[in-house]
Amino acid sequence: MKKTFDCVEMKRKTQEEIYEETRDLSPEKQIEYFRRAGERFWNEIQSLRTNRQADSASIAEADHGSPC
Repeated sequence: MKKTFDCVEMKRKTQEEIYEETRDLSPEKQIEYFRRAGERFWNEIQSLRTNRQADSASIAEADHGSPC
């Protein structure tokens, strides 16, 4: 079976990108970098939850109007 996604490769690539972006930063700037990344991640999770709830509400509304 051919592998279509390599998790380890993705992890290594992401680590390399983060290293390149942070290697010359002071400790204070590194903290700020990761704080902002955490905020972006949290906002993305909240957005996905909101979208999922909206989708569930739409499905429930459509099912409620169904004669079955």
